[in-house]
Amino acid sequence: MSVKQLQYLLASVFFVLGGWCVVAPVSVVDLCFRPEYRATAPIVPLIVACFGTQALISGLFAAFSRFTRLTFLAYGLALIPFFVGDVWFYAVQPMLTPLGLGDFAGNTVMLAVCVAGWRRGQARNSRRNSCDSAPEVTFCLTKEQKRNTEWGAADPWSVE
Repeated sequence: MSVKQLQYLLASVFFVLGGWCVVAPVSVVDLCFRPEYRATAPIVPLIVACFGTQALISGLFAAFSRFTRLTFLAYGLALIPFFVGDVWFYAVQPMLTPLGLGDFAGNTVMLAVCVAGWRRGQARNSRRNSCDSAPEVTFCLTKEQKRNTEWGAADPWSVE
């Protein structure tokens, strides 16, 4: 799977779950939260829809940005608190229904994508040059990449 395909898969999680929040915010509240935690204030659907629009914007960034190996690593690490929150609000302070764990499933897909993207970047970097003795965060450039590092040229750090 190409880096761009991985990005589209990552973005699809945002588009599906965020889109649901935008299109049907009341159903998100009714299906994902236990009855004792559902609020009926008129602002709740607006807040859920706003949450969804933020997810849609994140999906756009995931789909149309240039991801590097470091991007996948940072994104994967940033998902960890979301897993903690999902488990907490399902098992410790039970607010979420089993369907509310859809967020956990989405985060699991995104983490798998991040691992795959990070590994793909590692494999491509090792195929492009022989920098086995260099520290992991240091990238060695091929002669062609060095020529392309002028302003306006292609990004030599991209894993694409």
